[in-house]
Amino acid sequence: MSKRHPVIAVTGSSGAGTSTVKRAFEHIFHRESIRPVIIEGDSYHRYNRVEMKAAMKQAGEQGNNHFSHFGPEANLFDKLEETFRTYGESGTGKKRYYLHSDEEAAEHNSRLDTSLKAGEFTPWEDIPEGTDLLFYEGLHGGVRHEQVDAGKFVDLLIGVVPIVNLEWIQKIHRDKAERGYAPEATVETILRRMPDYVRYITPQFSHTDINFQRVPLVDTSNPFISRDIPTPDESLVIIRFKDPQKFHIDFTYLLSMLQGSFMSRRNDLVVPGGKMGFAMEIILGPIIDRMLKERA
Repeated sequence: MSKRHPVIAVTGSSGAGTSTVKRAFEHIFHRESIRPVIIEGDSYHRYNRVEMKAAMKQAGEQGNNHFSHFGPEANLFDKLEETFRTYGESGTGKKRYYLHSDEEAAEHNSRLDTSLKAGEFTPWEDIPEGTDLLFYEGLHGGVRHEQVDAGKFVDLLIGVVPIVNLEWIQKIHRDKAERGYAPEATVETILRRMPDYVRYITPQFSHTDINFQRVPLVDTSNPFISRDIPTPDESLVIIRFKDPQKFHIDFTYLLSMLQGSFMSRRNDLVVPGGKMGFAMEIILGPIIDRMLKERA
């Protein structure tokens, strides 16, 4: 962990809603004129899109029907740990981008004078000098596997963990809307990933500094037939602090600022779902401000 070059990681499964936390951080960075280096978890996959399909097919032929982006075989866990460690030590390191779309490919091709396609990676590049902190958002910000412990080099580790039925509903609807996948195809993906989900995703949330868990207040008993995603106003968010004193959390202040909030346990703050973004900003803003003041 580094006071001079802070590392912040937001970790959560596919469909968990990590993008909501990412937006809260973006607002904080913009408002406070903070210059982050942003690292996307997808850039640490081992295979590009075509290679991943081939690797999955080969694994299936060998009797492994659970090969997935959640597990170590499809990721560069050691490289991710190295990035966190190197940045924390020196404020430098390497990064690359996974190109999700033709638009992203065109943007980076123009910048790099390359001819890459969607589903491929850009070459590794030096992290620019003079950044204030590293911000990671992806699946494995706190992953542990064999000799790798990525979270050991993270100064603030945040988990985004809706209850699993809600997570599946969000993933099914997102995959259909953004990628055109049939619900049945998404269910097959969920089943294939389940062993790696249990081994490499879930354990991270025992080591996070703060967890944001959205809990719906409507029936989600069968997530595979749900017609819509429960709205924020149909939800509560449980915010769990591993060590409130470490980050100077003032629960009295938070309760006064977040109407309708209450404490369910000594370290658990419950807020209305519609207040989730605001809660993130008033909790995380002072933590980041303190991190930057302590860099000197």
